[in-house]
Amino acid sequence: MSTRKILNNTKIDIILNRLVCQLIEKHLDLKNTILIGLQPRGVFLLDRLILILEKKYKILNLNYGKLDTTFFRDDFRRSNKPLKANSSIINVSIEGKSIVFIDDVLYTGRSIRAALTAIETYGRPVNIELLVLIDRRFSRHLPIQPDYVGMKVDALQNDIVKVNWKQNDNEDSIYLLKKINE
Repeated sequence: MSTRKILNNTKIDIILNRLVCQLIEKHLDLKNTILIGLQPRGVFLLDRLILILEKKYKILNLNYGKLDTTFFRDDFRRSNKPLKANSSIINVSIEGKSIVFIDDVLYTGRSIRAALTAIETYGRPVNIELLVLIDRRFSRHLPIQPDYVGMKVDALQNDIVKVNWKQNDNEDSIYLLKKINE
């Protein structure tokens, strides 16, 4: 595998601030919006966006939650190893609210399809949008597209986009790991 850093800490900060500005532009004070981080890696992005919204833009009392889609995926029975689900934490009613799903990498779209199914157990929102840090174009299995995109990355099927978060991986960075044909 060859490894190439595609984003460093500075560029990630710029992208996160841009995404926050786009959310504010569309949702203003976010009073009728619920930000939902998709478990496991979307919650790191959610936490960073909330931090910027609160510290830099002084938007407090945000509605947010964390959603696990493990058992809503269409492929969860295909693994031979036992699945370990994360907890879903949504302590606010989603009825009549706008939802923004937040995930680090959009790849095939299967996680988002599972999230659409899982959120139904909490009620019926007015609308649902998708915010992703990385959009892996040309890899979709389902017709799902993000509303907010940090960066588009062209990666082949066997390539890996690895997102590192300071609070979990000791650095903010994104790498593209390419499989080398032998």
